Amino acid sequence: MLNRVVLICRLTRDPELRYTPAGVAVTQFTLAVDRPFTTGGQREADFIPVVTWRQLAETCANYLRKGRLAAVEGRIQVRNYDNNEGRRVYVTEVIADNVRFLESPNAGSGAGSAGSEGRGGSSGNGHPGSYGGNSQQDPFQDDGRPIDISDDDLPF
Repeated sequence: MLNRVVLICRLTRDPELRYTPAGVAVTQFTLAVDRPFTTGGQREADFIPVVTWRQLAETCANYLRKGRLAAVEGRIQVRNYDNNEGRRVYVTEVIADNVRFLESPNAGSGAGSAGSEGRGGSSGNGHPGSYGGNSQQDPFQDDGRPIDISDDDLPF
């Protein structure tokens, strides 16, 4: 059996960060996923709730915003509870174990993409989702020329 989900889409609102009574971070946000067809010429979308936990939750709350493009990997979970009226309510959501930020924090919607794992990993400037100190810098600017690295800098 396999329960695996991969979604690439935009956030419909800013993530909500909360803490459990035990102090564990949990973040909830919703993703809008376009359907591959139209109904009567109108494009439709599904709005999928996502939940992240612990360090990933805090990282998502700090760096994701409404409209940002993100890739989410996780599993589908269905839970239920009784509401105030005594009715059973079923909730289907994605429990994410990996989130990749596909736009840099200072880029607007639809801007170029960068990627980094949302598990607290960072590169250069400490911001997940960006490469190096300047996210606008071209990583291929050396145009294939050899890089001068001494043998002491190599880890092997």
